[in-house]
Amino acid sequence: MKSGVVFGDDYAKLIQNCKNKGFALPAVNVVGTNSLNAVMEAAAKNRSDVIIQFSNSGAQFYAGKGLEDSFGAKVLGAVAAAKHVQLLAEHYGICVILHTDHANRKLVPWVEALIEESRKNIKREGVPFYSSHMLDLSEEPIDDNLQTCARVLKDMTEIGQSLEIELGVTGGEEDGVGADVGDDFENPALYTQPEDVLKAYDLLTPLGHFSVAASFGNVHGVYKPGNVKLRPEILKNSQDLVQKMRGGINPLHFVFHGGSGSEKAKISEAVRYGVFKMNIDTDTQFAFAEAIGGYVKDHSDAFQWQVHPETAQPFKKQYDPRVWLRSGEEGIIQRLDEAFVDLGARGQSVAD
Repeated sequence: MKSGVVFGDDYAKLIQNCKNKGFALPAVNVVGTNSLNAVMEAAAKNRSDVIIQFSNSGAQFYAGKGLEDSFGAKVLGAVAAAKHVQLLAEHYGICVILHTDHANRKLVPWVEALIEESRKNIKREGVPFYSSHMLDLSEEPIDDNLQTCARVLKDMTEIGQSLEIELGVTGGEEDGVGADVGDDFENPALYTQPEDVLKAYDLLTPLGHFSVAASFGNVHGVYKPGNVKLRPEILKNSQDLVQKMRGGINPLHFVFHGGSGSEKAKISEAVRYGVFKMNIDTDTQFAFAEAIGGYVKDHSDAFQWQVHPETAQPFKKQYDPRVWLRSGEEGIIQRLDEAFVDLGARGQSVAD
């Protein structure tokens, strides 16, 4: 497959290849060129393809916090980021799925605006901006959730995009979208019901390509060990029901949200049940911050003075942003080295 951002049939072939070979791709939330370039570098280093995704506030940050029109910034930032990835991904020699993360009811207009921007770009460049978008309407009644997803999927199918939906509530919060689970990790709302998945399959399959962010005890963020009880067998239950009623082998395309801090054995089990994508955000944020924090600690004088008041030593080479930001990028790369191995993705790139 040609390196670069994938869409339509190539997107579908890429994720089916993941499922056929029994591995998954890390889906990394990014907020700017440093984290974005680090993800592409890590993928190239590991000879893997990768999923790069923006939340609404991540896109806004990419455009710049100084823009007063927050909605406009969310759209502009997402478009600017897409152009950046489309320009560079092929030069890294990898295939990239470009995705927008968690959009609840109030953010549906953001996704619709990006669909319209993709239509415009198809006329100019022949391709949309994004491979896929996510609608997270999991806190709403199932029929309301699915009807909105069906309406948006029709528009996305026309331009070669896939839709990610959420069934069951993934606890915790992802940039303002999510649910507070408190200590109630046994809440049945946190677990996707197979009957709901079958309903979604029947409604959406005729309309286009889609994936399911299923809830099997996964929670955004990192919690004290033992609190979060992952139950990948819930994914198997949904696969079994759809397979029994509609045929196919692992017919559902599953997404693992809240992957940071998860047990490696549970990750492997989830992949066996049809997970092709695992979101990782909290861990990469910390890896970036930890590396920069370590650099600042080791070069503390350079962050207090331009020239040392006693020795007259200049510190420009130490406080140059390209130096300490690079240490943050290297922190992300190191964490993703681990993720590619955990998911079985290392050496699996389909890029030419």
